[in-house]
Amino acid sequence: MSFCGGRRDKHNSYHYSLCLSVLLLVTATAAEDASTIISRFQQYLQINTAQPQPNYYEAAEFITSQAKSLNLESQTLELVKGKPLILLKWAGKDPSLPSVLLNSHTDVVPSEHHKWAHPPFSAHLDPATGNIYARGSQDMKCVGLQYLEAIRKLKASGFQPTRTVYLSFVPDEEIGGVDGAGKFVDSDVFVKMNVGIVLDEGLPSPTENYRAFYGERSPWWLVVKAVGAPGHGAKLYDNSAMENLLKSIETIRRFRAAQFDLVKAGLKAEGEVISVNMVFLKAGTPSPSGFVMNLQPSEAQAGFDIRVPPTADQASLEKRIAEEWAPASRNMTFEFKQKVSVNDKFGRPAITAVDSSNIWWALLEESIVKANAGVGKPEIFPASTDARYFRERGLPAIGFSPMANTPILLHDHNEFLNKDEYLKGIDVYESIIKTYASYIEHPRDEAPREEL
Repeated sequence: MSFCGGRRDKHNSYHYSLCLSVLLLVTATAAEDASTIISRFQQYLQINTAQPQPNYYEAAEFITSQAKSLNLESQTLELVKGKPLILLKWAGKDPSLPSVLLNSHTDVVPSEHHKWAHPPFSAHLDPATGNIYARGSQDMKCVGLQYLEAIRKLKASGFQPTRTVYLSFVPDEEIGGVDGAGKFVDSDVFVKMNVGIVLDEGLPSPTENYRAFYGERSPWWLVVKAVGAPGHGAKLYDNSAMENLLKSIETIRRFRAAQFDLVKAGLKAEGEVISVNMVFLKAGTPSPSGFVMNLQPSEAQAGFDIRVPPTADQASLEKRIAEEWAPASRNMTFEFKQKVSVNDKFGRPAITAVDSSNIWWALLEESIVKANAGVGKPEIFPASTDARYFRERGLPAIGFSPMANTPILLHDHNEFLNKDEYLKGIDVYESIIKTYASYIEHPRDEAPREEL
């Protein structure tokens, strides 16, 4: 029977009024709590941590203040001067068990402010749609704060973790992470943490199912250079620098098109193919008014952002570059500005298992279902994240950002996250953290019972 059920008359009118007041108070309190949670998110978003001059210290101060309010242990590691890394600890009842690490980065990419509907660091909440517009709303300040809000809810419920839970807020992910997660995994502090599983960022999902990532494509930033004798602008001859470079560009373009066709046909996901995009072209002889028009230059170069999935044949691609894209027979050379191996430090593909051999994957799926949500087929992340630094050391790392029914706007104008999606994501992390932090592996019997 409903607490407020029954017929209203002079005998129970007071009871009804009291009940209604209680319900209104509960509803108001819930609304106030949601408003407070969103306000904290907005405060974090309003801190300008855009590269190349991120305000790391203000972000660090905000994170440590949140840790203090939750009675979490906190330490600031400045592994590189001017780039603080905040490490929080929720001690588990059994510190001998491998810990859970929840990683996020504090920096964001720059914005073209005049191309945004709302200033990118105003964290504007549109009352009509519930969308929160801000740089970092998807990438990935949302995740960092959702970790904290989930822990806030778990602590309020009286939950105590069996495994220790760490939260790392690292710098410099948007410029490669070398001075952030890269230095962190090499530190004595990290070794002593005895990490067993890492959660890091993922991508929004345009559908109702979340996305989860078990690997990522490695960046190979390639510069191809062609040289040749200079010539008159009207002369036709072979092996000019520009002609040789254009031949290479066309060869690379055909390779790109073939890879892209696999994605368009639905035969492979974006993260499963080798992507190639030309990012600069440098050639010509400068003049006061622009370029000399009647002179063919003696040098020309082009830059390409190549992303290589861990399932690709690395040796085959290297051979293709040397023999087809920049052959010495055409007076061409090449160099890598960055070349990250697709393998971990043990020579294995840098991927995390997503089958029965990895209990952490099974627990993630289970936790998401418990939170009344779903997750799609595991994917290879199409770009790069800090998760690679953990996978390189053989640790399981899963990329996951609970954003469903959300357009992918990372690094785009008018990046936003809906407040209801943000709040729902907190519930999902509450379920995941509780499951991960409670998990105790039971040793298997050495022999089946019937054989004993």
